Amino acid sequence: GYFPVETLPELGELGVFGGNLDYGELPGMSNVAYGLVAQELERGDSGLRSFQSVQGGLVMYPIWRYGTDEQTEKWLHALHRGEKVGCFGLTEPDHGSDPGGMETKAVKDGDGYILSGAKMWITNGTIADVAVVWAKFDGEIRGFLVEKGAEGYSAPEQRGKHSLRASCTSELVLQDVRIGADAILPGATGLGGPLSCLNQARYTIAWGSIGAAMACYEEVREYSLSRTQFGKPLASFQLYQAKLAHMLTEITKGQLLNLQVGRLKDAGTVTAEHISMAKRNGCEQGLEIARMARDMLGANGVTDEYQTMRHMCNLESVKTYEGTHDIHLLILGRWITGIAAFA
Repeated sequence: GYFPVETLPELGELGVFGGNLDYGELPGMSNVAYGLVAQELERGDSGLRSFQSVQGGLVMYPIWRYGTDEQTEKWLHALHRGEKVGCFGLTEPDHGSDPGGMETKAVKDGDGYILSGAKMWITNGTIADVAVVWAKFDGEIRGFLVEKGAEGYSAPEQRGKHSLRASCTSELVLQDVRIGADAILPGATGLGGPLSCLNQARYTIAWGSIGAAMACYEEVREYSLSRTQFGKPLASFQLYQAKLAHMLTEITKGQLLNLQVGRLKDAGTVTAEHISMAKRNGCEQGLEIARMARDMLGANGVTDEYQTMRHMCNLESVKTYEGTHDIHLLILGRWITGIAAFA
């Protein structure tokens, strides 16, 4: 029920945070390799991969792409090493799938800015040293770096979750928070800024959800070989074999889709729709496989002796965040028809 912050330096040494960015000591690994890292992290737990997605895709990426030399020098190396933690403030209590309706505001104040508003469902918020906060300034969406300890800024943790329990989820409260002129990300103007960051994270979600499915498949396969009913192992029954075959097929198809999207990303030809397709497919198939595996484990599937139900509950959140299942369907529908059906 808590995020293991003590693992961050070791994970930083492995290069898993923003490892696909090419800057200084960052390894600049391929996007395919970075996707495989996300797959393995979520094979452990969705909360671990969520941290990676936020740290690398939603915090390091916007600083790397839209920030100043001073901002990148101050934050990128420390975030990459796991010495500092970041969070991404876009979603609001009344604005989830429609981020353009955000109410958080920034106003000029002398040589700085004052931020006012609230953000919701923010991964890493309570433990973050820096928050990438998106707010409307003169009618346009802009990104700002808000450091922990700023007067009027707080990040209370959200409790009572049945999903993603090994992840720190928070609210961000901004009560007339004054920040300096050097806190704005100068290269990001408009909704395209935060959406480009979300595509970085959604890519790793596509891989990670398949990793969770792999963990469930492997667990239930081993269970089927060792568990005996009616005088023979469960693995000998046709229904059990059919389900295992279905799981492996969908895992393989998901990996192949992710591999192609990763190759397109490495070639610089990937589109947001490619990533939406991969994210939606990975989450849908991952959750279906987890639910099927839970059922195949019988009553044992609801105990914490087995990991499948933890993955199943986690994937309910993974399917919902960073663009719900239906929103990604509509993104694809708009691409296919040229008609936006969001409203």
